[in-house]
Amino acid sequence: MDMEARAHSEHPEALRLWLRLLTCTQIVEKQVRGQLRERFDTTLPRFDLMAQLERSPEGLKMNELSRRMMVTGGNVTGITDQLAAEGLVDRVDVEGDRRAYRVRLTAKGRKLFHEMAGQHEEWIVEAFSALSERDIATLYKLLGKVKDHSRSHSQAAA
Repeated sequence: MDMEARAHSEHPEALRLWLRLLTCTQIVEKQVRGQLRERFDTTLPRFDLMAQLERSPEGLKMNELSRRMMVTGGNVTGITDQLAAEGLVDRVDVEGDRRAYRVRLTAKGRKLFHEMAGQHEEWIVEAFSALSERDIATLYKLLGKVKDHSRSHSQAAA
């Protein structure tokens, strides 16, 4: 039973919408995870780490990667070790800090990531193919309102 199935007609529409969003997210994520595994023999966390590095060609320190990915340093270290062993990332010393290093994509890693990112984009487009371009634009705009409203309330509470 998915999250949405737990909602009943007596629940507020907003709650039912929230559960539908969660359900859709879980379904699409499961499809992407499966396709990454099948097509590239990789995982979503590895893809996410490589995506962070692709956005920062100079590399990122481990603590920055952990913060951006919202996972523990141990998780990032394990993934980084795997990717380094495969020649997809390398570690570069940080000038002035002998204990720190930056992780960056190698040429091989960048090439593989671009291939994966292209496929990922196709998978996401396919996941939303039941919607028209106008539907997608409307949903994007409406969710933007929710995002802005939620951010303004969380900043006011802080």
